[in-house]
Amino acid sequence: MSNSDHQNPSAIDGNTFVAMCLARAGVDRMFGVVGIPVTSLANRAVALGTRFIAFHNEQSAGYAASAYGYLTGKPGILLTVSGPGCVHGLAGLSNATVNTWPMVLISGSCDQKDLGRGDFQELDQIEAVKPFSKYSAKATDITKIPSCVFSVLDWAVSGRPGGCYLDLPTDVLHQTISESEAQKLINDAENCRIKEVNLKPIVKHSEIGKAAALLRKAERPLIVFGKGAAISRAENALKKLVESTGIPFLPTPMGKGLLPDNHELAATAARSLAIGKCDVALIVGARLNWLLHFGEPPKWSKDVKFILVDVAEEEIELRKPCLGLVGDATKVVEMLHKEIKDDPFCLGKSHPWVEALAKKSKENVSKMEAQLAKDVVPFNFMTPMRIIRDAILQVGSPAPVVVSEGANTMDVGRSVLVQTDPRTRLDAGTWGTMGVGLGYCIAAAVACPERLVVAVEGDSGFGFSAMEVETLVRYQLPVVVIVFNNGGVYGGDRRNPEEITGPYKEDPAPTSFVPGASYHLLIEAFGGKGYLVGTPDELRSALSESFSARKPAVINVTIDPYAGSESGRLQHKN
Repeated sequence: MSNSDHQNPSAIDGNTFVAMCLARAGVDRMFGVVGIPVTSLANRAVALGTRFIAFHNEQSAGYAASAYGYLTGKPGILLTVSGPGCVHGLAGLSNATVNTWPMVLISGSCDQKDLGRGDFQELDQIEAVKPFSKYSAKATDITKIPSCVFSVLDWAVSGRPGGCYLDLPTDVLHQTISESEAQKLINDAENCRIKEVNLKPIVKHSEIGKAAALLRKAERPLIVFGKGAAISRAENALKKLVESTGIPFLPTPMGKGLLPDNHELAATAARSLAIGKCDVALIVGARLNWLLHFGEPPKWSKDVKFILVDVAEEEIELRKPCLGLVGDATKVVEMLHKEIKDDPFCLGKSHPWVEALAKKSKENVSKMEAQLAKDVVPFNFMTPMRIIRDAILQVGSPAPVVVSEGANTMDVGRSVLVQTDPRTRLDAGTWGTMGVGLGYCIAAAVACPERLVVAVEGDSGFGFSAMEVETLVRYQLPVVVIVFNNGGVYGGDRRNPEEITGPYKEDPAPTSFVPGASYHLLIEAFGGKGYLVGTPDELRSALSESFSARKPAVINVTIDPYAGSESGRLQHKN
């Protein structure tokens, strides 16, 4: 690179070159917080057709990028500055990797010649991201940029999706290159992209035959599906399999909506009976982790035979199921449906297993509906959740994306809110991550512009990222944030009198917030619409107005601080 390149009008710098590579790879959305040395990169990307959503905090921007990867199946991109910016970005990167969603964290880093000398925001970022990234690349020279950009994007979606990291040193971003050489390097790098990286393994036909035989012989079969099936777009394949065989199904919390919650074969309301008594369980794109009680007694029968469908062979090896099918969820389910169609079977509504689950579901739904039918004021969790459920269902098609975050709020919402469309429920996920709410809302509004986005948040969950309501207003996103305000984590001060002792006993409890906090005024400070509600009519009116307007709004719902309890694991009473 000659100094004359700086005077050459056709010379481009590293920032522009990265933006060109991202554009060539089809990246059209990016989330982040700009600053030295990446502000110019964000501006160049915008000029080349990428929509850049600027946040207040890299943590929220990272959660947005991770959810965008899930909703679209394409890597969500997070751009941060070096050092602390990269560290804040690790929240989103780790969230993506644990949930197995495709994401790429791109961070600027210090000048390579100053590494180890205490440079501005210096950090060995390649080392820092290791526990959370499936693949990392550092562009040590401007000519390496195309291969580095394409490799992180490809690795993010290969095999089991996850988070990847791209490191861009300051000196590389300031290097220059002629436009003709830039185009040649991009073309060369694109031709060398590892096409195999995107190939999902093809399961053997004999294995599909074994799976079909197990399901055919089962007395109490069950199909369980999760986020992996959702990201694979397996809904149509699952519908065919479920409806042709009559096998009841159970979604994981974020699998809800792949088949409608109100489907006659949905076993969600009889979850304990379904998993406790099934003898063969086909698990599609869900891991036998804490969310499914590790597939172990006492929740599951000790004799249950698991057929595990997963894109990652290591997951099959870890869980040691009766039968493991390694492959893409949609393809495997389609193959299984085709195999069964050649020698069909269907349980039918009068099958004892189908009848038992339908009966238990009806009993449990009736019990819950009896609780929901009461108008309790001051509000408990059930009354406002029922009103919100009905308002969401009235929206019709396309159904809103529901973002659910909190302790009691998320637990109650999982049981009450009805999902009818795939990928329309975002919650704390595999890691039980709090603070995802506003980032997920923004990702959903950007990824699914045709859908209203409704967040149902606890006041504690909302507090993690509440400043991003300004981001909602700035981009005029159709997001309505409903805050269940009960004065703290789980509901303010729940201590027994004998627990309140010591020199700081006059301090508020560790679980307490300011009582009666005016969260609705936060969004009004930026020009959005705020509502304070405490009765059924006030809530209905606020929902009706805000859903129709499709503009940024916060509805502050006053909840009785004595309603609710401590939460952590899935509490399933049915």
